Amino acid sequence: MDANTNSLIGQAAANCRKPGLRIGLPVLASLVITALVLLGAGSARRRLLDFLTQLWGSPPQQVMAQSRPRLDWDDRFGDGTPDFLRLSDPADQAAFRRWFTLIAEFQTARAKPEVPPEITDCASLLRYAYREALKRHDESWFETTGIEVAAPPGEIREWSYPHTPIGTELFRVRPGAFNPADVNSGAFAQFADAKTLVERNAYFVSRDVRAALPGDLLFYRQFGQSSPWHSMIVVRNGNDAEVVYDTGPDHGQPGELRRVMLSELLDHPEPQWRPLPGNPNFLGVYRWNILRGTE
Repeated sequence: MDANTNSLIGQAAANCRKPGLRIGLPVLASLVITALVLLGAGSARRRLLDFLTQLWGSPPQQVMAQSRPRLDWDDRFGDGTPDFLRLSDPADQAAFRRWFTLIAEFQTARAKPEVPPEITDCASLLRYAYREALKRHDESWFETTGIEVAAPPGEIREWSYPHTPIGTELFRVRPGAFNPADVNSGAFAQFADAKTLVERNAYFVSRDVRAALPGDLLFYRQFGQSSPWHSMIVVRNGNDAEVVYDTGPDHGQPGELRRVMLSELLDHPEPQWRPLPGNPNFLGVYRWNILRGTE
């Protein structure tokens, strides 16, 4: 195997020296990364590294770093979300909103045994739909999730989960503006409760529910309850506005997923659940930080 690998490296070196051959740096860097992983340790790997250093005039790690897109490590809103995570393309924003609402809606139509076990309350529904909306929705994704979509929206092109500088730690859990050191300091995590989602991962839009767009969130704080923070997802706006949510466990009993018309919610028999400006329990309409400054 070593002999074959050495032969391939030698042939690649000869080809790279041919006049007129041009390989784009990002493509070449990607091939190099793959080759180094496959070679593992040993003389073949060392020989490839030596050859690439001679070819590029600097260690391949430096060249590969130069080939990566520059990330915007700023946090122009000081909300803890790095600008490289914000979806700046309107098409990406629309795709995220559509996937997020479709995934949440689908859970309400499932038989209870088919709902992902991780969805046990309102916050877990948000986390699940948010994370899955940011993934690549290929055949494997549909098989794994069991989700059925008549007309899949377009894909988010800017980035996809979990291929981000923060990896799988998707939710901001510490206060303060973003600092590059936050990537490895525990400022982000896979889990965040409803209070953390509203305070660290979303921003206030309005107390007028008519300002909500599909994919926006309604937050409540019900004083005196063991779990006071509650959230709902707006899946449709306008005259036929709807929301979906998980009621969460109650007195030891599991909660249930619901999909209701906003008009029903506005006339809820318990006033503390009505999304009205005069209701002190209603915190208002919120929007995910990754959409901030783009709409």
